[in-house]
Amino acid sequence: MSEMENLLKKSGYSDKAVDLYINKVNLFKIKEADINFLYTGHCGDTMEFFLKIKNDKIIDASFLTIGCVGAHVAGSALTEMIKNKTLKEAEEITEEEILQFLNGLPTEKKDCVCLAKRTLAKALKK
Repeated sequence: MSEMENLLKKSGYSDKAVDLYINKVNLFKIKEADINFLYTGHCGDTMEFFLKIKNDKIIDASFLTIGCVGAHVAGSALTEMIKNKTLKEAEEITEEEILQFLNGLPTEKKDCVCLAKRTLAKALKK
């Protein structure tokens, strides 16, 4: 286990969250995305979602972020969760479901899940 992984685990990140962060899951820009939206949260972290849509279904999802580990992890988790879902199903995913998918986050990083959820919601309204 790397020093970074140890530090993240000591900080309260789950194994799943550490894996998403270390492997940079879905952290890229989809070229020719059907939907993309950039949003800056109240904390100053910024997230951008890129969605590829076919027949009202999200066939691919990715994101970029300028933010902390929590923002990276929340973006990775949500993009994984929405793949192969309809737009309506993706919209209905709750912050609690994202936290469950991640097996939790450090308490002070739960606002990062809110950032990811808000960015997605605004992207889907676009």
